[in-house]
This record gives sequence, C-alpha cells and structure tokens, in this order.
Amino acid sequence: MDTIGIIDYGVGNIRSIQNMLWKIDIKSELVSSSKQLTKYKKIILPGVGAYDTAISNLKEANLFNSIQSFSEQGYILGICLGMQILGDSSEEGIMQGLGLIPGKVIKFDSKKVSVPHIGWNYVEYNDDIFTNNLEEDQRYFFVHSYFYNCYDIKNSVGVTNYDSRFSSVISNNANVFGTQFHPEKSHIFGKKLLKNFYELY
Repeated sequence: MDTIGIIDYGVGNIRSIQNMLWKIDIKSELVSSSKQLTKYKKIILPGVGAYDTAISNLKEANLFNSIQSFSEQGYILGICLGMQILGDSSEEGIMQGLGLIPGKVIKFDSKKVSVPHIGWNYVEYNDDIFTNNLEEDQRYFFVHSYFYNCYDIKNSVGVTNYDSRFSSVISNNANVFGTQFHPEKSHIFGKKLLKNFYELY
C-alpha cells in the first residue's frame, strides 16, 4: 500500500500524526523538499502556530508552489493550521494562502465565546467521499482561535457548533481536504477519518 508523506516545515504536530498512522498500520515519511513530493500519492499538511509563519516556511523550503502543483494529481489533507492555509487568506496574517479551497480564515469573536476553542466537540457531516461512513456522534479534539469561512457552501462537508456553526471539515475536487480538529489526537474517531483519507483512490 502507499506511503503517506507528511510535510515537515517547522510548524507541525508531526510525531503525533506519525504515531497515529503507525497505530492503524499506515506507513508515513517526512517530506521537507519539493523533490520528495513526486514519491507520493497522498500528503498530510500539519500545522500548529501562526498563519504567516507557516506560509513563509513553505516558501523558504520551496514547497508552496510544489504543493499547489501536487494538488492537480495527488491527495492532500490539511490539519488545523494546515487546513487554514489551504484557503485564500486569513485575518491572522497578511500573506496569501495556497488557494486550493476558496475561503477566508476568520477569528472567533471573544465577546461571544472563549478564545481559543479548546477541547472535544462534535461534527455534523455532509455527504462527501472523505467523510463517507462516519457517524454523527463522533467527537474530535480542537485547539484553535480562527475558523474557516468557505466561499462556497459545497466545500463545507463537516460543521461544528461553537456558539454559531463553522466549517470544521472542508473538501474540494474530491482530492483536497481539511480538518480544523486534530484527528491524531481524537482516538478512535480520528483513526476512522485518517483511514478514510488513506483509502481514497
């Protein structure tokens, strides 16, 4: 079976992702250069930290444009900040995102909810190849202050309620996906989602 490439660009929760994949018998390797991307059919774009830092790190490693090109034939899963940089822009920074799923990242209103949003929460799924066969009562672990605002509702395939509803799972062209939560920290529920990604063809 295929090995998944995990993008190593200095802002990811990489070891936790590798450990979770290992637990479900999925091989993974770290990717830190554009030349390595040609080896893989599927990559995971992790991320913890600041938006502009993530974009800058990708560009310094010559991975930014390469990931955009990879999206034309491969499968991509962005996790947390890795999901947010799949979009066009963010209120957190001034740099442009990868532009793979149209949308803007917006900060939660601290007057209405506690920021950051930390802890377990539910996801209400819409029909999508990535979220196939996932039950509605599954919980996932979130840590974030910003949320993804999809420009087209069709790209929002999972929704979570935190005072108001926001897109917690996004999808585009049946090969680019993102989760605002951390599947690698979400136990059996996260395992199911990562298996779904791995089994896509």
